[in-house]
Amino acid sequence: MAGVRRTLRRCSAALALAAPLLGAAPAAAGTGTITLATPGYELRVATDRLTLTTVRAGRTVLATAAGAFRFRIGGAWYLVREVTGSARDGDTLRVTAATDLPGVTVDLRITLRSDRYDVKWSLSGATADALSTAYDLNSAGHWYGHGENGDQTVQPWPLDSGQLVDTRFSPASYQVVTPFWYTASATGLRVDTGEPMDVRINSGGNGLGEFTVTGERPAASTVFVEDTPAEVYRDHIGLVGKPERSDTPYEQYATPLWNSWAQLYTEQNQDNVIDWARSLAEAGLDGHAVQVEESVIAADFGERFPDLPALSKELGRLGFDLGMWTGLYMPETAADFAYAVDHGYLLKDRSNSSQPCLFTWWNGRRTGLIDLANPAARQWYTEDLKTQTRESGVAGFKFDTAFFDDRCAPYPGATRADYVTYGTELADEFDQQGAGLRVAWNAAQAKGFATRTADKPATFGGLRASVSANLAVSTVGYPFVETDMIGGSLLYPPPTKAVLVRWAQAASLMPLMYASTSPTGVRDATTGEWVGYDRETVRLYRAAIATHERLAPYIWDQVRNTVKTGDPIMRPLFFDFPQDERSYTVSDEWMLGPAVLAAPKLDEGATRDIFLPSGVWRDVGRGTVVHGPVTLKDYAAPLGITPAFVNLKAKGAAKAYQALARTGAER
Repeated sequence: MAGVRRTLRRCSAALALAAPLLGAAPAAAGTGTITLATPGYELRVATDRLTLTTVRAGRTVLATAAGAFRFRIGGAWYLVREVTGSARDGDTLRVTAATDLPGVTVDLRITLRSDRYDVKWSLSGATADALSTAYDLNSAGHWYGHGENGDQTVQPWPLDSGQLVDTRFSPASYQVVTPFWYTASATGLRVDTGEPMDVRINSGGNGLGEFTVTGERPAASTVFVEDTPAEVYRDHIGLVGKPERSDTPYEQYATPLWNSWAQLYTEQNQDNVIDWARSLAEAGLDGHAVQVEESVIAADFGERFPDLPALSKELGRLGFDLGMWTGLYMPETAADFAYAVDHGYLLKDRSNSSQPCLFTWWNGRRTGLIDLANPAARQWYTEDLKTQTRESGVAGFKFDTAFFDDRCAPYPGATRADYVTYGTELADEFDQQGAGLRVAWNAAQAKGFATRTADKPATFGGLRASVSANLAVSTVGYPFVETDMIGGSLLYPPPTKAVLVRWAQAASLMPLMYASTSPTGVRDATTGEWVGYDRETVRLYRAAIATHERLAPYIWDQVRNTVKTGDPIMRPLFFDFPQDERSYTVSDEWMLGPAVLAAPKLDEGATRDIFLPSGVWRDVGRGTVVHGPVTLKDYAAPLGITPAFVNLKAKGAAKAYQALARTGAER
């Protein structure tokens, strides 16, 4: 019915907007409200203090806060005050407003369409270096979107349930972020900028969503007004694009990618990698590739990995392809650092174009960044990767890098968007082996890369944050998503048995599995001691891999559907069940396509509460049928059980149930 209502509303809106906008005439300067109306919603512009309120069916669904508009000049902030004039031109309202700064006014333009409106504002009489708009979070219910939190240890879901402060929100961010937010009231905000932003959601518990754009361009955004959050998501995808294909083939969805980082950390060498891979194979822990988390540019790489072809051959014998870590970061200790500097292959310092831009990377090393906008540097880097594949037996790469850094100067004539374009085109020449690419900001959807979310602590908190991060990334336009390495990383002590097993079980019900810590045992990077796991750990981890492999044909169906529609594969319950209010705050369940509801245990204990939305559900572990909406209290979920349910009326239900239905401890 929502789709029918939406179609009728748009037909009516198209007729209405063919003529000048409906609604009240402009109010006198400084008094009252200007009301703009379409058949689907109203936009009310307060004139005594410039604010915008969106109303649908008589209810506020989004509103700017008091003192919503402000700007910064020379480090000082100023507020926008009362409306001093307004005029209409067809579907567009133009407004002028006073400010705190004498001689400076604001020009604001609003253009209405049937399911959205565009807002653009700028200054007259001065040039600002930042323009900020604040929204009242409560006006729209819960908030989602954004992408990953800059604090990798926590990911609020919904965003307003915690605090999120990202002062370096940018196309150059290492975090997978996109300037798109959406709400439980089925409104959405897309900020149209390629410049860095300062984004704060409920900072200090202030109840505000504060979106600050930098640079000298006007602040431009689109507000979507729809019937459901899923429709808002589709409006966003309609603007920024959807995957044209999946860069990841079926086989890489079906089995895990093993990466050596959380298993070996700084102990990366050829013998250790072979021993680790051999232990995986002997334990029956399937995977399609083993990626070495070390770069060939390291000064001592040849000492630690003296024979890559031999390593590739041995891994092949064990059933794995060889993969390598790579990135554009080039520390001063790199073997080719001096060569790169001498040839001008690194990004330049902002204040001195004759010097490379150097900054401290995560490991404390001073590093530069290869300049992909420089054709010679791009060719040099690309040829090095091709040499590795041609001569060393490397089958693919994990590209673990941003392509630009806001602390550096771009190549003459290049923009941040250009760097993302060059980076994605380069990476697209090579197999990422399911590790995907960490790029965002409406720049790489069409390539269809897998997207792995950032490192998380090796704790239950890290597992919960990884689930929320996956939901955030997946629902801003990056659907082929996987968590950080199963069990976590971030140089934490190894995960407990429960964390490792629960993480593997959760990942089995996601699009891709990304693994590292072996359930056969791992060395504690913080103490140097060996941490062993028991046989049950291996068996349950192996069972999780088997579950994912059985589910792969259903997952592949969702991949192909996403290529057609752009819809996310892993998504919050309210995307499919917007009428169920409880679904908007569930943070430990998700839908995998339309048929599978995943409800794995994400913390200590052996029971959990499970919310099932409206519909008819089959419990795949018990075989029973449950009618929703209902909350199953204290559902038994000991370590060997991964709760999951199939929506019997959804497309793909039979295939999903056949894959998931198992009895006994391996479920």
